This record gives sequence, C-alpha cells and structure tokens, in this order.
Amino acid sequence: MLQKTIHKSVACSGIGLHSGKKVRLVLRPAGENTGILFALQNGSGRRFLTPRPESVIATGLATTLGQGGDSLATVEHLMAAVRGLGIDNILVDVEGGEIPIMDGSAASFVYLLRMAGERTLSARRKVYRVTKPVEFKREGKLIRAEPCDGFHVDYTIEFPHPLIGRQSLAMQVTPQSFTAMLAKARTFGFLREVEYLRKNGLALGGSLDNAVVLDDYGVVNTEGLRFSDEFVRHKILDFVGDMAVLDAPLWGSFTVFASGHALNNAFLRHLWVNADEYLEEVSLGLEPVAGLEAEPGMVTASAAVLA
Repeated sequence: MLQKTIHKSVACSGIGLHSGKKVRLVLRPAGENTGILFALQNGSGRRFLTPRPESVIATGLATTLGQGGDSLATVEHLMAAVRGLGIDNILVDVEGGEIPIMDGSAASFVYLLRMAGERTLSARRKVYRVTKPVEFKREGKLIRAEPCDGFHVDYTIEFPHPLIGRQSLAMQVTPQSFTAMLAKARTFGFLREVEYLRKNGLALGGSLDNAVVLDDYGVVNTEGLRFSDEFVRHKILDFVGDMAVLDAPLWGSFTVFASGHALNNAFLRHLWVNADEYLEEVSLGLEPVAGLEAEPGMVTASAAVLA
C-alpha cells in the first residue's frame, strides 16, 4: 500500500470556536513522509507546526497544538477526516490560530478532501501498530488497546441525560465507514454549560449552527439529531482525530469508556513514551491483511517490521 496525498489545493473559511472570528484554511498536497503538517500564518510570517502527542497543550473544549510559542486550536475534526479518508501527507495553511468549526462535524472537511482528489506517491505507507494489550484508566474512564490490523473502536459513553444515557458503538474505521457513520456527527454540549462559557468569554464562536445543544429534557436545535446515537458517533470522531497526532496512522483495536480529549491525549502519550513496549513501526506491503476488509478500489496490504 503506497502513501497518498491530495491531488490539488482546496480552501475554505469559517468561524473559530474559541475566538468567534473568521478563519481561513487551505489544504495543499504534500510529499511522501510529510505526514500532517500545519503552516500557521501570522504577523511574523509562516511557521510550521508538526502534530505530536507531546505538542498537545490544551484539551478544554477541543484539542490545541502548540510549539515554540505558536498554537493552533480545534484540530481534531480535520485530523480525523484526513486519517479517516486514508490520506498520509497534507500541508494545512491556517490563518487565524484555529481550525474553523464549520458545522461542528467533519463533514465539510470530508467534502473538501473529496473535491481535492487523491494522488498516490511512491513510498510505502507507514503505520504504528499496537503489539500487545495495554489498559489506561483514570477516574472511572478507560481506554484499552489490543493488536489489530487496522483501526477498530468499541466506544461507550454515559451521561445522566434522558436523551443520551448509555450509548455504545463498535466499528472498523475505513474511508467508507468514516464517511457514512462518523463524518456528519456533530459536537454536543449542554445549555447550562454553554451559558457559563459565553459569560466567561469562552466558545465565542459556538452556536446552534455548529453544535448540538441540549437542555434538561432534549435537543434545543430545531432540526434535531442526524443520528439517534449522534453523541457516541461524535465521540468516536474525536477519538480518531486525537489518535491522529502522530506522523503516521495508528493501528489497534480500542475499547473506550467515557473518554474525552484529555484522556485521549494522556493515553497516546503513554503509548508513545513506551513505544518500545507497545508499538511497532511497520511498512505496508501488497498482500492482503487478515481481518482488514477491502473496500472497492482499496489496495490491501500486509505489514512488515521496518529495520
């Protein structure tokens, strides 16, 4: 399986969740082994930011990356779309200090990436594969990882709200399943929390146009939900994005209970710091992988440990 980038540059603009100001985004093709690379446009010029587990500097409301005094907020939905569609290399130009929230899901980014098309590069795809079971717990929340050829997640959430309660969803994340099952699931919050955030100058760009908002009984948004289990679907979307803060895709089977951005990053840091124990870097060949179902037009692969 060879690495992929996008075929042409595409751009969009939208509102920043934190600032409430207009921000602009340009997605550009990138060469092999670039990974996901952000180029931040500011008054001092263009600075590059490479996502890494240790470069996550904040997890309140969204995932924020920081490096050398520069920061970029709300990266998880875009990164989920890039990884979810199987794109290995991309350059993301950003003006405004955060990724636009769009409609609160990854659907707009999937649309842009589809419009940009795909281009196959000459280098083999690299992945990090979990080699043995590892369990990470904090305050009743859990992430467990086991070896798997591909990215499988079994996610459970539990909220004391009549419309949410306990929701679970298990799925293999592929470009097809990501687009059909996850991309349109929006971020959500509770009306009492939204009111508090706005009073304290936070989430200034948040609105019913880019989030599902719940009062004590149901959904405030007039259009309702896109899926009956939209809440757990969005949590999986966030998880895919938070696990994308590596220079290559992560392979494993993940069982998750009640996690969020903070625990997601703490878990990934634990994996990365202990990579010699839990991860192997593999280069994908051209033979079928057992257990990884091929989609139409998808080249399957086997994994061989890199020297």
